[in-house]
Amino acid sequence: GCNACFSNKLVAQVADCGVPGHDEHMRILIAGSSGLIGSAVTDLLVDQHHEVVRLVRRPALTASEIQWDPTQPLDASTWGRFDAVINLAGAGVGDHRWTPRYKQLIRDSRVLTTQHLCDALAALPNPPSVLINASAIGWYGDTGAVPIDETSPGGRGFLAQVCEEWEAATTEAAQAGIRVVLLRTGLVVSSRGGAWARLIPLFRAGVGGRLGNGQQFWSAISLHDAARAIAFCLDHPISGPVNLTCPGPQTNAQITKTMAEVLGRSAVLPVPSAALRLIVGEFADETLGSQRVLPKRLMDAGFEFDHPTFESALRATIDSNAMVTSGA
Repeated sequence: GCNACFSNKLVAQVADCGVPGHDEHMRILIAGSSGLIGSAVTDLLVDQHHEVVRLVRRPALTASEIQWDPTQPLDASTWGRFDAVINLAGAGVGDHRWTPRYKQLIRDSRVLTTQHLCDALAALPNPPSVLINASAIGWYGDTGAVPIDETSPGGRGFLAQVCEEWEAATTEAAQAGIRVVLLRTGLVVSSRGGAWARLIPLFRAGVGGRLGNGQQFWSAISLHDAARAIAFCLDHPISGPVNLTCPGPQTNAQITKTMAEVLGRSAVLPVPSAALRLIVGEFADETLGSQRVLPKRLMDAGFEFDHPTFESALRATIDSNAMVTSGA
């Protein structure tokens, strides 16, 4: 076929796949907008002139908020029409010791919330074109030094099990014809929250060091790129699992060395595995696990990372934090 025929076919395919036009201003509903990634995505989408409406648990204070109770079945018929929904809701994984009660909260705040939201969206006569739903690279379990991408099988362990159920909870939405993207997010590099909000002050104080033997791979992504990747998924015809990690995963020992160099501190005090287990309990096993995760789907779709390495992600975080502190 000639180029014109091919272009027409491509235009027809794109029009057919539920991807809003690149220049189109969308009405987007966000759950989990107050979290680390949620707040960054909200800011970015507002900057791009999209209309963003936030699902909140407290009474709604403005027209850009809708109150919901994610623990209960939902009626979305009064919410109005949305082009896209982004669901990032879920209790923090590393915020508390993993008691049986907190593990149940980790699961329910993801699986039940997603189930209720997807059931509500699927019941709409005019559902959104796309649902971008959080998941995590915990889905793969401990995979050692083997590079893995979105085609790799699921793993074992508590987080792997939670991620499997979490992703399965989006089935109703997919069956209703909604394009579903499953964000398998890695360790988000930011001084505002997550693991690095705690690691950066430790290293600044000169007490940071590798965890265990340091040979476990950590797959990280800058907060900036995580938000950009989510916005990218809104208007590119990607569906299914998408790894939110930067292209060059490194070992914990390499990351520790980079942190020491960037922050101008020595990193000489390794944290023994046994001590880590004593401090954080079962979560230590997930921390000491190894995941060398590659963002194949994003890269195949043409996404370009502003911070392709951990070092560039860390430097960007330190710089942005310095700007905030100085009032710039």
